Amino acid sequence: MNRPTSDVHEFQAHASDADLEDLRARLAAARLPEPETVRGAPPGPGRWAQGVPLADLADVVDYWRTGYDWRAFEARLDRIGQFRTTIDGLGIHFLHRRSPRADATPLLMTHGWPGSVAEFADVVDALADPEDAAAPAFHVVAPSLPGFGYSDKPATTGWGIEKIAAAWVELMERLGYSRFLAHGGDWGGVITTVLGGRFPAHVLGIHTTTAEAPPGLPLDGLTAAERAWAERTRDFWRNRAAYAKQQAARPQTIGYSLVDSPAGLLAWILDKFAEWSDTDDSPFETISRDRILDDVTLYWLTRTGASAARIYYESHSSLDPELRVDVPAAVTVYPRDIELCPRPWAQERFRQIVRWNVPETGGHFPSLEVPEYFVRDLREGLAAVLLSAGRLPAGRSPAPSARAS
Repeated sequence: MNRPTSDVHEFQAHASDADLEDLRARLAAARLPEPETVRGAPPGPGRWAQGVPLADLADVVDYWRTGYDWRAFEARLDRIGQFRTTIDGLGIHFLHRRSPRADATPLLMTHGWPGSVAEFADVVDALADPEDAAAPAFHVVAPSLPGFGYSDKPATTGWGIEKIAAAWVELMERLGYSRFLAHGGDWGGVITTVLGGRFPAHVLGIHTTTAEAPPGLPLDGLTAAERAWAERTRDFWRNRAAYAKQQAARPQTIGYSLVDSPAGLLAWILDKFAEWSDTDDSPFETISRDRILDDVTLYWLTRTGASAARIYYESHSSLDPELRVDVPAAVTVYPRDIELCPRPWAQERFRQIVRWNVPETGGHFPSLEVPEYFVRDLREGLAAVLLSAGRLPAGRSPAPSARAS
């Protein structure tokens, strides 16, 4: 009997042995190019001036083939709890960890690209069941974006940020969470912004590491540091965003390489982990090879290199410039992220910023780079949101992090 579309059912991740053998065979037969012509001894970002250095990629390819344990990652996802449901005709996969605490608040966490639910696998337990009884606890829901991971691949256009946000509200209601908090970074941050702006009746408040201001705001009135942030962000989009333009304009073309070649997929994603992390040379200074390969292997086994890229085709530069967020918002700007939004600009969109935090370290992947700090910052940001919304239980207000305001 067919399940009703509103049904939520358990899901287990299990790649076939044949798929894992095929991956290892393809890695063993990988054809790699000659070394880059920009050379240098590590550490030094100049080694990456033409992209992923050959020696680095060859080393990770070898480890992926001979040392990496995908089954361990599958087991971690299963321990958290995996589920699927169908919304607007599309199967949606999500992690769901209910807190044992009676005072827990529902929390929706949305990843971006080149991320996945793998970004949250190591922080879900700490958020749901904190050791500190005074810390807030959350019922954590982390869906895979359409076309990512174990969610279905859209067969038609239309699954952009607005439709995804509406689907997330439907997902939370099916789980019994009519009111919830939302967090995200990268595309997840943009979708979280849409959630806060379009669905204030459902969203108690938000925490984002990607605060996109309305376009066209002047530099007048910004401090020197804020101007530097704006210039860095402008430089990124002018000179270092070829990946986004390719995926927005021709996702199908790059998709053939990403689905056919594991070495090509690894290089495409590893390049972003290297450039966007708070490191001097290699992303492995702060993120283990296993954590990055969890993410890359998820893309490989689900064949989602092309379908994930299409979120750029659907949504690149599509955030409504008139959208305003009036629910309480906490914003964290990690210093080595790719977009650094000055607070005066952020306040033009986020009308009730209750906490603004600039950590001393961290980049675009904080849950992987600085997981303990990420959990603490997220708790404190959401505690400020709940306090502003009048929903924080007594005794649940952790001390603020340094540089938070």
